[in-house]
Amino acid sequence: MKDFAGVQVNWPRNDYSRVPYSIYHDPEIYALEQEKIFRGRCWNVLCLEAEIPNPGDFRVCHVGDTPVVVNRDDDGELYAFVNRCAHRGAEIVREPWGTAKEHTCIYHAWLYNRKGDLKGVPFRRGANGKGGMPECFDMKNHNLVKVRVTSFNGVIFGTFHHDMEPIEDYLGPLFTKHVGEMFNRPIKILGYQRQRIAANWKLYPENIKDAYHGSLLHEFNRTFGLSRLTQVAGGYMDEKHRHSILFQYKGSDSDEEALKAYIENGVKKGEIAGLNDYSMVNIIDENPFGMSTRVMNVFPNCFFHQIGNTLAMRKIRTLGVDGFELTWVLYTYADDSEEMVQHRLNQANMVGPAGLISMEDGEALEMVHRTTKSAAEDEMAVIEMGGIGSIGDRDTRVNEVTIRGFWAYYAQLMGFAPEGAEQ
Repeated sequence: MKDFAGVQVNWPRNDYSRVPYSIYHDPEIYALEQEKIFRGRCWNVLCLEAEIPNPGDFRVCHVGDTPVVVNRDDDGELYAFVNRCAHRGAEIVREPWGTAKEHTCIYHAWLYNRKGDLKGVPFRRGANGKGGMPECFDMKNHNLVKVRVTSFNGVIFGTFHHDMEPIEDYLGPLFTKHVGEMFNRPIKILGYQRQRIAANWKLYPENIKDAYHGSLLHEFNRTFGLSRLTQVAGGYMDEKHRHSILFQYKGSDSDEEALKAYIENGVKKGEIAGLNDYSMVNIIDENPFGMSTRVMNVFPNCFFHQIGNTLAMRKIRTLGVDGFELTWVLYTYADDSEEMVQHRLNQANMVGPAGLISMEDGEALEMVHRTTKSAAEDEMAVIEMGGIGSIGDRDTRVNEVTIRGFWAYYAQLMGFAPEGAEQ
């Protein structure tokens, strides 16, 4: 086992208002993250039940770097295993999804059932009385590495720790409420998008938890009133600060007061522009809490969003220190009208990798990653917007406290929280 005893981070402040840039670039820290976070005591989102609705359906996904296959068996139960043959380590399932009675590794045709149990080894007894496995070989000792799975309202979570707390406890009351509400009835998958970003994976949860940038980087957000720092809004966390939700209420400010505020802060120079067709930015009221947008991060690998009326789940697959891949799963409700489905798809164009928001976020994260790679050991990010000291909820988007919450839980899991840090 690799010894990570020497991996340390120099936190100059125990409230995480300073984050050393080296934390994004250290390969030993990245290796420790795979052990302590993705294969550690966390629930990772694997996929949605709607992606494997029928017996025999499977879906390939990743937990950090680790390839995983999720299966639905004949009795409807869900199982998952590491997609790595117990013989020589070859990838077993090579299609991203499909339906199968069993899974066979093409390298030497070892065969596994949907639970990951080894069921067949060709020429185990040899041929013509020669060769084969030794008498002591027992197939029961060579099953695939199992992943414990559970489903919450159709969202499938997985963990390598079979004594993890129940998923409802892991989510906590706030995220049980909001994730549960977003999946409170049957859904239909609309499609997928993928985005590769040449930056460290931790920059993405930082970005999602960063309420401050939403209307500064994404100019159309403030132009059309989708997200402004002048609106009624907030950034909340669970009690351990590991999950976050940013939300706001469109229409809670006026164009005039927004324009005045952004001009006074040197951001906006001219008038707020208009559109000839507002159908893309119109929001059909359906959120029971009145929120026009809510974006959640469920630690460590998943993000849910309701932006206007577009609905999606995003998952991170880590690709080494210098990159990660986002998979976007767009969905609608099974009982939606065709008009509503088309409206959700139309609005999805604003936020996916082919739209504005994620394209701009991806570019911003790559800029940070490129320039911080050469930073000196004592150079650090400044995270003070919303205040320093104690970590807690804020009723404003002028706020980065949820980012400090991420680092607090991250450092605790990694085992290098500074002395006196908030847990």
